[in-house]
Amino acid sequence: MPNIQKRLPGRLPKVGIRPIIDGRRKGIRESLEEQTMRMAKSTADLICKKLRHSNGLPVECVISDTTIGGVAEAARCADKFIQEGVGVSLSVTPCWCYGMETIDMDPLIPKAIWGFNGTERPGAVYLSAALAGHDQAGLPAFGIYGKDVQDQNDNSIPKDVEQKLLQFTKAGLAVATMRGKSYLSIGSVSMGIAGSQIDPSFFQDYLGMRNEYVDMTEIIRRIEEEIYDKEEYERALHWVKENCKEGEDRNREDLKHYRPQKDAEWEMVIKMTLIARDLMVGNPKLTELGFTEEAEGHNALAAGFQGQRQWTDHFPNGDFMETILNTSFDWNGTRETFVFATENDSLNGISMLFNHLLTDRAQIFSDIRTYWSPEAVKRVTGKELTGLAKDGMLHLINSGATTLDATGKQKEDGKSTMKPFWKITEEEVKRCLKNTKWSPANLEYFRGGGYSSTFYTQGIMPVTMVRINLVKGLGPVLQIAEGYTVDLPSEIHHILDERTDPTWPTTWFAPILTGKGAFRDVYSVMNNWGANHGAISYGHIGKDLITLTSMLRIPVVMHNVEEEKIFRPKTWASFGTSDLEGADFRACANFGPLYGKK
Repeated sequence: MPNIQKRLPGRLPKVGIRPIIDGRRKGIRESLEEQTMRMAKSTADLICKKLRHSNGLPVECVISDTTIGGVAEAARCADKFIQEGVGVSLSVTPCWCYGMETIDMDPLIPKAIWGFNGTERPGAVYLSAALAGHDQAGLPAFGIYGKDVQDQNDNSIPKDVEQKLLQFTKAGLAVATMRGKSYLSIGSVSMGIAGSQIDPSFFQDYLGMRNEYVDMTEIIRRIEEEIYDKEEYERALHWVKENCKEGEDRNREDLKHYRPQKDAEWEMVIKMTLIARDLMVGNPKLTELGFTEEAEGHNALAAGFQGQRQWTDHFPNGDFMETILNTSFDWNGTRETFVFATENDSLNGISMLFNHLLTDRAQIFSDIRTYWSPEAVKRVTGKELTGLAKDGMLHLINSGATTLDATGKQKEDGKSTMKPFWKITEEEVKRCLKNTKWSPANLEYFRGGGYSSTFYTQGIMPVTMVRINLVKGLGPVLQIAEGYTVDLPSEIHHILDERTDPTWPTTWFAPILTGKGAFRDVYSVMNNWGANHGAISYGHIGKDLITLTSMLRIPVVMHNVEEEKIFRPKTWASFGTSDLEGADFRACANFGPLYGKK
């Protein structure tokens, strides 16, 4: 059975539904009460049926006790939302209502309005008036308006409206989920990587998150003082021996570790995994052992481990820890993945977090290592690239946090996929493990040893590569590249893989090309990527990321999402409609970060 639970303190954010009505009594309001509340209930039913939180728990909706026809009822609704822990606000109406008297004025909660497209009452007129009021008040809101006119008694939600309701709500829940949580740095800066130089103003101003810091020596202290669940450790050790088969030791003979040392490394990396998890989310078992402070954890929704080089020059590397934490299962069964960044690259960690909260799935952390042109592949292998890879491909590879979900051994309708953990079967867990070997670490890189997961992603899957970058004077920007994993013929894969470190997990990626800009060709995607790392999610989720980042006021600098799928607050159109990328930058700069001052 999947382990569905809430890990961190506090309530899960709820979705608040605000039924807005024409407040004129003695006929008008009374005639609209039933239809307006019916809209609210059908919207709540849709959201509760279609969406879950990333931990698998159901999304709850809170409907205003009454329809809202004026400011007093709006205030009572706002008070209820505060008491219920509402983090996303969605107003619905079939009619004209009084704009500024009925809108949601909370500046920190993502908000949208669905105006019913019907001819009997002017719901679209209220939608336009209310959105204009939001714009004028500096409270960006999303407008939802169906393409086709509906009859007054039509209780259905059209597909185009449903898509926008769910897209807005899922992104809004991601915003609300991050607020008040932590990013935990275990260690500090890895090898001079800028992403592991934590910028607290980014976390606080844009995400509403705080930063927590723990030196890597805390892991050693907890190992030596046995501050971990020893019963779970024994269970984990048995599971590893049964399921994690060692790969080839490709180190030079004079460097290889002997069996007793390798066994000790296995024991240590398992303890590291338990301890890193406990540092993130706490563990009540530690209280029973007399470690009440350590049992609390750091309320971390995401974390990162420095590793290189101060740790890995002496101790086993973090590859096993990072891989297992980022996987949707372990010795306790299937469970929500942890978002855990290699080399403490917090910007890639947050990119992974965005993807995870939008998809409920495990995420791939990779180096954007190499662009392979068709010509280079032909020269090296003697083979022609075909299919999705015919224009070239990117080699995604990293020693650390590539989730085992990425083996391609989870299936849906016979095709490779990466599922939300509550849908993963026991057989799929076994296949993921069977298709992974754990190779002794490259001791020229990692003098302290350890084990790296060894597999390559099999099957063709739709995926999206994502990265947040910080630019001095500009702030954060997001890059998005939708594409597909490529299942190379084995004779090509092995030759190319041998040219780097074949003990590390590999994913071959072919971005979707548009013929212009950064997506003119595959080389341009690589050449325009803003950092050495990327977060790769199952699914083409670029549209969802664009919606999310507009809520946070993070502009998107590079994407290959079709224009008609882009859904941002209505006021973005006031910053230009012919240049959507430029309008995004101007709007984000104008309104400033969601939680910070302009």
